[in-house]
Amino acid sequence: MNSLNRVKRGFYADSVALMRVAREISKDGIEASLMIGTPSNKALLQDSGLLTKEGKSARPDDLIIAVKGKKAGEALALAERLLTSGPRTGSSNESFSSLTAARAFLPNANLALISVPGAFAAAEARRALERGLHVMMFSDNVPLADEVALKDLARSRGLLLMGPDCGTALIGGAPIAFANAVPRGDIGIVSASGTGLQEVSTLLARQGKGVSHGIGVGGRDLSEEVGGRMTLAALDALEADPATRRIIVISKPPAPSVTKTVVKKVGQLKKPVTLCLLGSPEKKFKKTLEEAAGFKPKNQLKVKKAKGRIAGLFCGGTLCAEAEIILAQAGLPARAYRLIDLGDDEFTRGRPHPMIEPELRNEYLAKALKEKGVGVVLLDVVIGYGAHADPAGLLAGVLKKNRKLVIASVTGTEADPQVYSKQVRTLEDAGVIVAESNAQAARIAAAAFVRA
Repeated sequence: MNSLNRVKRGFYADSVALMRVAREISKDGIEASLMIGTPSNKALLQDSGLLTKEGKSARPDDLIIAVKGKKAGEALALAERLLTSGPRTGSSNESFSSLTAARAFLPNANLALISVPGAFAAAEARRALERGLHVMMFSDNVPLADEVALKDLARSRGLLLMGPDCGTALIGGAPIAFANAVPRGDIGIVSASGTGLQEVSTLLARQGKGVSHGIGVGGRDLSEEVGGRMTLAALDALEADPATRRIIVISKPPAPSVTKTVVKKVGQLKKPVTLCLLGSPEKKFKKTLEEAAGFKPKNQLKVKKAKGRIAGLFCGGTLCAEAEIILAQAGLPARAYRLIDLGDDEFTRGRPHPMIEPELRNEYLAKALKEKGVGVVLLDVVIGYGAHADPAGLLAGVLKKNRKLVIASVTGTEADPQVYSKQVRTLEDAGVIVAESNAQAARIAAAAFVRA
């Protein structure tokens, strides 16, 4: 197939914006990726067969538009138009060439969202912290030493450093990056991950409960190396926040030493704290995101037995981990299921995250539906700000002639742009069993499994 590159010298755009452009032009057999010209990004494009001679000439501060397909020329022209057309009608967005210029335009701003390649993210975060701004680092691939140093700097200045690789936050009612439309309330959430925070906040919303703040701390924060630095700072912030009456902490099992530190901190707080450390053997911790939210499904769904292993295809890493833990705890042998986090770097090299571009999962779904050894397919559907406009609709297209047992859950609310009930209805019309939570979906899959 024809591959074309266009290099835009010294051009910067938010990585989420670049993913959106890539999604919009990835039609009619076009494969596309828009990346800053760092050596690692060029290697990704090379491996994907998207890099050309022009793209190889890009510098780290240049943007590479890479497209492949029969209509590559048209797609390249469309990408340039989308990048240079400016904000859409009705948008209040502004574009600035530096943090200094942005701060001058918004002198009362108190938070900066950093979404640049990991090699540059630490320097930008430091500049923001030094200017008295809280920071959310959407960027990943930030060196561990930089994360520790930045979190120490943030704590010394009484600021939050959320991330790196922080995909979700709810600050003062404002959803940031991948988040959902949930009501304001008195429950504060501290979460190492994005989809964990989304699942708990939406399950709370469906019970009429609201969130004061949802603080993402990054997947490595509770590692031994980082020591829970930002988890502890977030707990202090929520303890001091008059709008927060109770706190929920969500994470995969921390390092043992960090668990002790977090438990000790929780014991010092006056506000009640719910600890949900997925997979932890400790009885005092909540075992699922469903339990953390105090959510009990109303419908006790029962399905017929299905011969063959369970194939799990997930967009959310935490949702995938939770389902895997539940299947193991149900006594299923490891060979009975294979769950894949399609949002992992292994699957998104040179491609948008499947929450933005769900077609990636459709390729795997079509294969799973045809595979003889698969009896049950387990899926998550995550909606909200930043997610695809109709992920259930895309799945329904693949499931038209399906005869296998497909079980899914939808993480979202009625107020989300995609509308929770509409997504559920679309899946049910396609023959999918829709659970009320990710945990319930995993339990149903475990109950349906019969060894082939």
